[in-house]
Amino acid sequence: MITTKYFNYKQIFNLAGSHLIWLTAWCTLVATIYYFFNWQWMIIPWVPLALIGTAEAFYVGFKNNQAYDRLWEARKIWGAIVNSSRSFAAMLYAFETENGDQTDLNERRKVIAYRHIAWLYTFREQLLTPTEWEHISLKRHFGAINIRRHRLMKAGFPDYGRTPIFLHKYLSTEEFALQSEYKNFATYLISKQAKEVNELKNDAVISDFNQMQLQSCLNQFYDFQGQAERIKKFPSPRQFASTAFVFNVIFIMLLPLGLVNEFAKLGDWGIWTSIPFCVVVGWIYIVMELVGDYSENPFGGLMFDIPMLSICRTIEIDVLQIMGEQDIPDPISSKNGVLV
Repeated sequence: MITTKYFNYKQIFNLAGSHLIWLTAWCTLVATIYYFFNWQWMIIPWVPLALIGTAEAFYVGFKNNQAYDRLWEARKIWGAIVNSSRSFAAMLYAFETENGDQTDLNERRKVIAYRHIAWLYTFREQLLTPTEWEHISLKRHFGAINIRRHRLMKAGFPDYGRTPIFLHKYLSTEEFALQSEYKNFATYLISKQAKEVNELKNDAVISDFNQMQLQSCLNQFYDFQGQAERIKKFPSPRQFASTAFVFNVIFIMLLPLGLVNEFAKLGDWGIWTSIPFCVVVGWIYIVMELVGDYSENPFGGLMFDIPMLSICRTIEIDVLQIMGEQDIPDPISSKNGVLV
């Protein structure tokens, strides 16, 4: 998540700076050919080009609107996880009866609370696992660009890849060893929580009504997990996402063929002046396309995505303080205007 007031120039060029190279080369090539050879057959009228550009702007706007909806829904899901986690921990430490040993109860509460923190980091790690439609899964040059972006992002956050350490801290040795046996370890942890809560009820440590309220929270966590997994595993329909990209390429390739003739009316110097204007217009369309393309997946771990690490740490701090722990970690701070 970008925390600065504005999307600064470094972030913009990190996103789309490389596209300026081929865009400048293409616009320069068209202007050069027109200047030296005066090939009129290669020129297209401005009116159909303007119609194509207008249609593409609407199409990209539709795609970006859908991408924003996915991003905002993901943020609402994690916001709901924050609220439900606080409620779960508060109820866990508030509910009790006169039955049972207090020391044993506190130990059992601690196990459940720790397991919830482990679920948060496990769930986050599972959402970060790339699917085949994500940018980082692209091959060759494009894949290398996104891998580099991920490395730059992770470099400023020492806790980014420490999920196994967190799990070892908050899970028992036996539970930690079970990760390889479950394809969805986060689901297993919630089911384990349900069993533990039910045992508290069976041992008359909490009442039936208390157990129902705690189980209701666990059911909500299942709902939130399923909602986030739906966004992660089901991309925007490719017929919309891919055609928007193709139409953008067509428009940008035609753009200098229409602009150079318009600027040529100003004289020979106008032909060369068309180059920067053509680059600016084409680059704006590229940036619009990329913003929607990267916002489509809010769980990629990039600067445009949901700051899951920060949210997990916030919940971890809240739960530990509800437990009365003294060793409280520091919140995650933004680095270079980015929070993950």
